[in-house]
Amino acid sequence: MSELARKNVLDLAVYRPGKPIDEVQRELGLTEVVKLASNENAVGPSPSAIAALHDVLNEVHYYPDGSGYRLRQALAGFFGVEPGYIHLGNGSNEIVQQLSLAFLEPGDEAVMPVPSFPRYQPLARMMDAVPREVPLKNDTLDLEAMAAQINPRTKLIYICNPNNPTGTLVTKDAVDRFLAAVPGHCLVVLDEAYFEYVEDNNYPDGLEYVKAYPNVVVLRTFSKIYGLAGLRIGYAFARPEIVDCLERVREPFNVNSMAQEAALAALADQDHVAGLRALNDVEKQYLYRELAQMGLDYVPTEANFILFDAGRDEQRVFQSLLRRGVIIRGGFGYGTRLRVTIGTRDQNRKFLRALEATLREDE
Repeated sequence: MSELARKNVLDLAVYRPGKPIDEVQRELGLTEVVKLASNENAVGPSPSAIAALHDVLNEVHYYPDGSGYRLRQALAGFFGVEPGYIHLGNGSNEIVQQLSLAFLEPGDEAVMPVPSFPRYQPLARMMDAVPREVPLKNDTLDLEAMAAQINPRTKLIYICNPNNPTGTLVTKDAVDRFLAAVPGHCLVVLDEAYFEYVEDNNYPDGLEYVKAYPNVVVLRTFSKIYGLAGLRIGYAFARPEIVDCLERVREPFNVNSMAQEAALAALADQDHVAGLRALNDVEKQYLYRELAQMGLDYVPTEANFILFDAGRDEQRVFQSLLRRGVIIRGGFGYGTRLRVTIGTRDQNRKFLRALEATLREDE
């Protein structure tokens, strides 16, 4: 039956997420497993969000509000934009897919950094478009090289800022120069999934570009600092004419009622967000110190994860940590570098102990 499928679909690789905790427990017979692989909020969502989930349970036999009216109104008020500039998705990943569906035709091109968020490339290829992957420079997006890839067939340009998996960012000055040079037939997608964690004052506010340019889309999410990854809810800012195109390819009721209610409550609890940001900053510095004491290089991050160099084959390190009950992430094509999510102090200590034991294996 696979012969019935479109050829480019069969050429796509299946996305392999980080191993879930229960799978590792089953496979290795472990009782305690720490997952620091998927850049999730290590503490959990706001208690208000949990309470909102309980409140909506008695109404799950109804379809959700397909327009997400109340959440769009809340986001509009919080960020100071008109509701017509907001589009909701089943995670920001779905919005990346919708961008491909709405704007890419066979033979069109999409420019993207690599390594970066791994869904840009396959979701472009899904539409028989051509991905133009531009390597990072010094672990940072090379906007000049990306600009050099733009041609009359270019439709989408992805800028992941801060970038996943490196945690680096491109500054406001660099983005200003880039956008000034991008022709109007290209949509520039600023993927800001980790923007709440950024400390660098040179970080640009994507919303200002949406207001200034008709061809800019900003992606954000409730999956990271808000801790709602399991509910799958993201959002985009764009001019209303772009939002209209995304609405036309959106699945009906794509954002479920529990996700909408939890996001509303989470957005309102900015004290919880501030506490999580402060915890991330403290634990980031702790991991920096400990990795440096082990003699390991790392990339300073503006997100909630750290890319570090284990100095050994990444798969050996990954499997060794797995046997010790710690899940992190490799597979970025670096050979010896892996990404670890910044967790709580207890989680980070367990990771460091397991990493030290792994490094001693090769002594």
